[in-house]
Amino acid sequence: MNQDFLPINGTDYVELYVGNAKQSSLFYQYAFGYELIAYAGPETGIRDRASYVLKQDKIRLVLTTPLKETHPIANHIKKHGDGVKVLALWVDDATKSFNETVTRGAIPHEEPKVHKDGFGEVVTASIKTYGETIHTFVERKNYKGVFLPGYKPRTSEYQATPIGLKYIDHCVGNVGWGEMNKWVDFYEKVMGFELLITFDDKDISTEYSALMSKVVSNGNGFIKFPINEPAEGKKKSQIEEYLDFYNGPGVQHMAIATDDIIHTVSELRKRGVEFLEVPASYYDDLLDRVGKIEEELKPLKDLNILVDRDEEGYLLQIFTKPVQDRPTLFFEIIQRKGAKSFGKGNFKALFEAIEREQELRGNL
Repeated sequence: MNQDFLPINGTDYVELYVGNAKQSSLFYQYAFGYELIAYAGPETGIRDRASYVLKQDKIRLVLTTPLKETHPIANHIKKHGDGVKVLALWVDDATKSFNETVTRGAIPHEEPKVHKDGFGEVVTASIKTYGETIHTFVERKNYKGVFLPGYKPRTSEYQATPIGLKYIDHCVGNVGWGEMNKWVDFYEKVMGFELLITFDDKDISTEYSALMSKVVSNGNGFIKFPINEPAEGKKKSQIEEYLDFYNGPGVQHMAIATDDIIHTVSELRKRGVEFLEVPASYYDDLLDRVGKIEEELKPLKDLNILVDRDEEGYLLQIFTKPVQDRPTLFFEIIQRKGAKSFGKGNFKALFEAIEREQELRGNL
């Protein structure tokens, strides 16, 4: 086994640039059960933006909004709408991670920098990836504070109820025509990831549209990034729709793990989160397709949860509709019962569901 030149302990945080972080923060607290734990903004000495840090189990989301229209973040939001800017990776040595990846061809975004306050220090460094998305390496072994220097603890009067979200299972990137292999090469050569799985347009197609996808994973398997590109079809694919409305490549969805998908999805639905719908007929031969499962079929059908099996077990999954008005970023809720795969058996049903939504928007 080759020495992993980029050991990663997991996802440190995901930062979204949003039009109104104060309001978005309340949405994620109420609908998804995140707890507000920290804040940075004018009151903490940060003059140009406001950021809210939300946490549930091992997941940290940062929602950031600019305070002036001339701020670069304002340009990002004007171009892309609300979306993911930073996929931050928790490492033991941020400087080494930066140097190793830049030596192999990564384009630097921010050189290694030490941030200090009374709770210690954090080292960060960032490299560019697809579109305007960046990876930030975060080294926090000498830090005891709530999040990062510059952030102060902050709680909300609203008592959020967690819904069983555990950690980020994978984050999916959409890239342009013919760009998938370029970015798979980037993750393999620059970051030492391995190609885990490939789906072509025969695996992922409907009557109207198709896409291609490859999944890369880091050495310990904690970080998994599927990369999608459009493929030729009769009509516009969901990837093309995303690229049109996001104005380029970006993070399409975050898949979040739960140990009890029936509870998690019941709560999300109660709180107004909308999901893609597959036809009731999907469940008619479900058990013939996937074999024996521990869950009762009725709640899965009532909640529209999908099931798929691979050699190692099965998984349950469901996809939200986009969580902002542009048809861009959405979330997947996933529960793994041994399965290591990504629900290939559900692709057709899912993409037909997405196409129905596209058609309603007039974008198919």
